[in-house]
Amino acid sequence: MGLFDQVLSTVGGLAAQQGGGAAGGLPEVVLHWLNDPQTGGLSGLVKTFEQQGMAHVVASWISNGQNLPIDASQLQAVLGSDTVQRLAGQLGLNPAELSGQLAQWLPQIVDRLTPQGQLPAQGAQGESPLVAEGLSLLKGLLG
Repeated sequence: MGLFDQVLSTVGGLAAQQGGGAAGGLPEVVLHWLNDPQTGGLSGLVKTFEQQGMAHVVASWISNGQNLPIDASQLQAVLGSDTVQRLAGQLGLNPAELSGQLAQWLPQIVDRLTPQGQLPAQGAQGESPLVAEGLSLLKGLLG
């Protein structure tokens, strides 16, 4: 199975489990967020984890080894309530519900986006071509 097949399988499985509706947009929102140059994209997420003393957790998601778990409250503390509320608002979810879903799926998504055990190269605008292409493919499948 190729890399994009793995990413799409992960986010496609998430979309199926969400059962459609507002929550069914979670994979697309997460991929947009991970590709947002304003927040630093995937590299920005890693930096946020490092600044919050959780570098070992996100490093496990990127590495080729076992993914360390994160719970909803830890994730909300790392990301900050503003980010969680903004993403939850985009999906029509409450922040606690979104934090729980992100805690479950973000490790797997980051893991699939870093199959070589390192962050993908970034373009001139800070975006990851890998994430951008994954998002484009996902939009085609979901849209």
